[in-house]
Amino acid sequence: MPPHEIIPAFGIITLATAGVIIRPFRLPEGIWAFAGAAALVAFGLLPPGDAIGGIVRGLDVNLFLVGMMLIAELAQREGLFEYLASYAVERARGSSQRLFLLVYAVGILVTVFLSNDATAIVLTPAVYAATRAAGESPLPYLFICVFIANAASFVLPISNPANLVVYGARMPTLLDWLRQFALPSLASIFVTYIALRWCLHRALNEENIKASVPTPHLSHSGKLAAVGIAAIGVVLLAASALDVQLGLPTFLCGLITAAAVLTLSRQSPWPIVMGISWSVVPLVAGLFVMVEALTRIGLIGQLNAMLHKAVAQSPAGSAWIVGIITALADNVANNLPVGLVAGSIASADHLPPRIASATLIGVDLGPNLSVTGSLATILWLVALRRKKIEINAWRFLQVGVLVMPPALFAALASAIR
Repeated sequence: MPPHEIIPAFGIITLATAGVIIRPFRLPEGIWAFAGAAALVAFGLLPPGDAIGGIVRGLDVNLFLVGMMLIAELAQREGLFEYLASYAVERARGSSQRLFLLVYAVGILVTVFLSNDATAIVLTPAVYAATRAAGESPLPYLFICVFIANAASFVLPISNPANLVVYGARMPTLLDWLRQFALPSLASIFVTYIALRWCLHRALNEENIKASVPTPHLSHSGKLAAVGIAAIGVVLLAASALDVQLGLPTFLCGLITAAAVLTLSRQSPWPIVMGISWSVVPLVAGLFVMVEALTRIGLIGQLNAMLHKAVAQSPAGSAWIVGIITALADNVANNLPVGLVAGSIASADHLPPRIASATLIGVDLGPNLSVTGSLATILWLVALRRKKIEINAWRFLQVGVLVMPPALFAALASAIR
């Protein structure tokens, strides 16, 4: 890109990113991301072919998200979440602390086997229903959904779509992955739990929850929706083992399950289609296009040169710096584009394993600092807005600044040992 185009391009990307973070006029995040991408093309700062290439690169992520949102909307309409909510309240036996631990444990399982985005999309409405059924304030438990979604998102390669973006074709085998990330994942999950319990302990101790609630009847359609969610988990594991992209299999699972349920119950598909948060699609597309522009600016090459220079001087120190900078960068530009940039840098040349590990931990765990850190967090906010709950940036930061840094330190220390 010619020097005189670099400043305008970077300015447009900065403004678009600010729009995603601040949401002026309360417009969806996707509008600002896509507007930034369109402006780059309109002003001749990015060739249309490169923009289309960026959209195509984000297609797998979008297919994954649409499949997840489809199955979540279906499950909600069929009463699956209300059924699971009553089950959770029964197991809590009147203890808010036990319910907190139960929600956290379920969040780990959903994140590990269905991805952090699934935790934001699928678990959030279920937790909302459970806490309302128990007569408890839902907010402390809803925070669990988003924090565990990021804290457990590097247990397996499928636990976060950003993992696939960062490693791409250089994805380690499952055994190698577990050797690199098993201990850092355990550290992240444990420290996040301790910090989150400490931050929210007053809210948990204020009320006694119901020991039991009426168990709603789960229809055949609701059971079929549950089977669809389980099928997605199996398909994701199989796709990961076979090194197949996750988007299309997830989308097809959601589509087939929805078609089966709607046919069985003779329902119109339009309420479910209209219930999906379609604004996420232009958000992902816009972010991928803006990363294409950053590549043309030459940012990737400059960062790659700086990183290799630092690694030559101090590999261990560089790993700490990379992990911390990446974690902070997530909260400025979202971890999806940061992961794309990090993946481009890592693929440019061979880097020590500890650098790659620190990069991924920063990409995955850093978003627990602010509301704009990850796509999962944005999806969580969208799910809360549908329940008429608004979490502003300051409220999230008050919790995130106490939870994310110690978890990041513990995870990096385990990875760079």
